[in-house]
Amino acid sequence: MAEPVISNQRPTVAIVGRPNVGKSAIFNRLVGRRISIVHDEPGVTRDRISAVCTRGRRTFEVIDTGGIGARLDDGFSAQVRLEADIAIESASLILFVVDAQNGLTPVDQELASVLRKSGTPALLLVNKVDTTKHENLANDFDRLGFGDSLAISAEHDRNFDELVDRISKHLVETHGPEEPELEAEPVRIQIAIVGRPNVGKSSLLNAVLEDDRTIVSNVAGTTRDAIDIPYERGGRHYTLIDTAGIRRRTSRDSPIEVFSVMRSERSIRRADLCLLVVDASQGVTAMDRTIGQQIVEAHKPCIIVVNKFDLYQPEAKAAERLENLRAHIERELFFLHYAPFVAVSAMKGQHLNKIFGGIEKILDAAREPIGTGVLNRFIQDAVERNPPPIRKRRRLNLLYVTTKKEDRPRPIMAPRFILFVNYAELVTRTFERYLENELRKQFDLTGMPLSFTVRSRQSKGAKE
Repeated sequence: MAEPVISNQRPTVAIVGRPNVGKSAIFNRLVGRRISIVHDEPGVTRDRISAVCTRGRRTFEVIDTGGIGARLDDGFSAQVRLEADIAIESASLILFVVDAQNGLTPVDQELASVLRKSGTPALLLVNKVDTTKHENLANDFDRLGFGDSLAISAEHDRNFDELVDRISKHLVETHGPEEPELEAEPVRIQIAIVGRPNVGKSSLLNAVLEDDRTIVSNVAGTTRDAIDIPYERGGRHYTLIDTAGIRRRTSRDSPIEVFSVMRSERSIRRADLCLLVVDASQGVTAMDRTIGQQIVEAHKPCIIVVNKFDLYQPEAKAAERLENLRAHIERELFFLHYAPFVAVSAMKGQHLNKIFGGIEKILDAAREPIGTGVLNRFIQDAVERNPPPIRKRRRLNLLYVTTKKEDRPRPIMAPRFILFVNYAELVTRTFERYLENELRKQFDLTGMPLSFTVRSRQSKGAKE
């Protein structure tokens, strides 16, 4: 399978502005062709229109937000605010478009205020500066405070080379230059092997490597530091992170151990995927649950590796042992319901291939993210099948769903969904669990956690 190349993952540039300022015309100029707007079924918010721009030094996905929220019922300003919120969450750069011919409007000012406070980089484009006679009209927008704005004309293709240069410069600075895929360094998938002391983490690593790379001992706490080990298997490149065993804070008996555990917890945060190692002979303990919670809080994909399976109920039949173990894991680690589990014996080298089989399934799921249009249609259908109850004489209205942008691209991107609704307080945890269950039934989300952030159209707050 082809290796993912982070430097070639396309950043996103969103075009934002009030209606009729020329966003779609700018979109068509950047992508080099006319793309018609496609509506979904009545009552469902339009899809965002997106395409790839190959002009300049860095290819990027450009999104026209012109169709978002066109059916909102509380006025012009709310529609524009919703577009801004969605762009802020998903874009690396925002093209804020205003109309030189119409001049500065209150909606422009409101949108400018939202964009400035967001912290997401934005470039102000003063459109419809069709001739040199119109250039003075652009000065009216200096009061918005966006610094070096750019006067353009989408209709007459004025200053679009300069626009592409500015976009390319920003994306190269923030995402790095685009390198040919064949020349790029392979991306290493970082896998943290975590667990409490003496569950067999280092033994598991040595069995995988078929090498005594790390020290194995029956004395708890042998591994003092997180050790990064490059590893290649089946054409994929990994970094296996062997970590010190994590114990309760009251059980940490030296400053060195405290530091080691801090490094282990940091390894969870920087990993692409975690292997939570549990000792089958002892069963799930309170510390195993604590470490599992750390994985959940870090929003990390996970596989539960139950080691020492050869010591678990040795008197029972193999199928019965596995089923009993499955029930135990599902009961004691219920909050890691998204994580598949495998039963292995590191000491005997049994079933280790199942670990990497599970990793492959997670990578396959991560390679096919849910498209925005498909996501919105599915969520809307799920809401219609099971409408949330009316609370305080109000019913939840789901306006739009998008995926939260990450600070940096990773080989495995666990989905973080943002729900734009009329009232955030109407979204209950029960409703979120319903949406998660429906998504997992329909889409391949093996091993990946889901999270929902709810943003209200009626207030500036957000509910995590």
